Amino acid sequence: MDTEPKEVVGPLDGKFEFKKNKDGTLNKQAVICTLCKKEFSFHRSTSSLKYHINAKHAFVGSSSSGARPGGLVQTTLTEGRALSKSISENLTQKIAKWIAKDCRPINIVEDKGLAEVLQVASRDAFYKPPSRGTVMTKIHDLYKTEKKKKEEDLAVADYVALTGDHWTSVSNNNYLGVTAHHITKTWELKSFALTTMKTEERHFAEACAEQFLTVARKWEIEGKVTTIGTDSARNMIAAARLLTFEHMPCIAHILQRSITVSLSDSGFVHALSKSRKIVGHFKHSPANTAELQAQQAALGQKQEPLVQDVPTRWNSTVDMVKRLNRNQAAIKATLDQQQHKLIMLTPPEWDKVQRLETLLEPCRYVTEILGGEAYVSCSVVLPALCHLRRVMEVSDEDPAYVVRFKTAFKEDLASRQEKTNNTWLKLATALDPRFKDLKTLPKSEREEVWTTLGGMLHEQSPRRSPQTSEDGPPKKKMSLLLQMCSDSDSDEEVQPGRDIHRYRAEPCISMEDCPLQWWSAHSGAHDKLALLARKYLATPASTVPCERLFSVAGHIVQKKRSALLSENVNQLVCLSNWLKEE
Repeated sequence: MDTEPKEVVGPLDGKFEFKKNKDGTLNKQAVICTLCKKEFSFHRSTSSLKYHINAKHAFVGSSSSGARPGGLVQTTLTEGRALSKSISENLTQKIAKWIAKDCRPINIVEDKGLAEVLQVASRDAFYKPPSRGTVMTKIHDLYKTEKKKKEEDLAVADYVALTGDHWTSVSNNNYLGVTAHHITKTWELKSFALTTMKTEERHFAEACAEQFLTVARKWEIEGKVTTIGTDSARNMIAAARLLTFEHMPCIAHILQRSITVSLSDSGFVHALSKSRKIVGHFKHSPANTAELQAQQAALGQKQEPLVQDVPTRWNSTVDMVKRLNRNQAAIKATLDQQQHKLIMLTPPEWDKVQRLETLLEPCRYVTEILGGEAYVSCSVVLPALCHLRRVMEVSDEDPAYVVRFKTAFKEDLASRQEKTNNTWLKLATALDPRFKDLKTLPKSEREEVWTTLGGMLHEQSPRRSPQTSEDGPPKKKMSLLLQMCSDSDSDEEVQPGRDIHRYRAEPCISMEDCPLQWWSAHSGAHDKLALLARKYLATPASTVPCERLFSVAGHIVQKKRSALLSENVNQLVCLSNWLKEE
């Protein structure tokens, strides 16, 4: 009878049914597609039937949960076609790249959840993620490929600046991080990691100097390195003296150290001590935090947690006092409803906290500006420090404790600035078209900078002459020094050469403009100075690039991954840094 149920083919339920003979019996040697009524031979194998479904009915299935208009439904997982070898290989490559780029643990490929996601995405119910060994092999290959690109970049660079610092992992292993910075022929500033190498020796000056040399030789840039930036630790300063490179102390470290010294010798100590205890009262109790958030909502303020300052975290003190000042009303209302042993800030102490925010905000701004690595920062140091000196000028309205802070800050910063590489900073400032008027320097020091640049151009000319001869006949020798301006007190006095004079005659560009774009447009008119600009403007003002490198390393070398081989740590940290540039 037609009403009697028809038998279907097992793994393809609902897609095929056995053909009926005229006498009503089933012909188990033939099946009919229920979707297109096409007849197929059947000999226990379903391969041809699966191929027909995938080829002709890829978006049609039997699951009622995915039904579409007209009776069409989503295909089930078991109906997907197996991935080809090339697609599977590409997927494995992407998984390895994702793990390296985003600091994922290698054993994530063993997660069942990831396997299910990949099966749904690939429409292959039998797809299995690559093994840990396969992923590590791909990561090693990816590291070699990306490292070769970086070697090619450094091979064509004229000058390279380095920054370096040490870091201790959770497994108590010490690593040296080194980053490279250079300006390309197209005037793009490139910054990337060179290594995060494990070190066994004690951090004596000789050992540190040898480690830096080892990195430079490994990357074949020893003859191109101009400066090496480090913190102001004594061993690093002593190591820099042993090297032929110029030393650039981290200006951000110097600035933060001056802030710490000034705070310890001012009238803010007691107010800060009370502030830390108030913040700790809320940070250490979820119930107190919830009550504070309720008060913030009642006052129409943004619900935000308080911030505790940390001695080793830059700008954490200003972040703490800003949150306190912003949530002063909510804090008072919350504490008034609680029984606590806190000693509240008095109105004069709240005034101190507000004044401290005003004092530290410019320091935070300068620290962030000097910590960039995607733009020129070395030439900004002297203008930034000049700005801070003006901000810290004592006024008649300042209370005694503010006067003490400003005086201590300026004195400490001045003493530390004397120990920096001021010659390099002055030349970098002069080669930046934003600050080439050198108004941040005393008038008595400005001509010395231009004289030094003129001497460099004089030394550079014989070395550059063979290269310029390829473009045309050599230029005539410059005449004697240009005549001085009639006004002997003018800022535009005494030029050592025509190139310097033409460059100084160019108008300064806006603070918002990029100096590298200016040099890209004017390098033809100032070809000799352009080479010096590539040299001096590539140096970073701080060792923040290394600090960022260690932040990445901290995500990789965790408690559960403390046994990672040092070679793998180096490759994973460098790859994460390199791939994020893309």
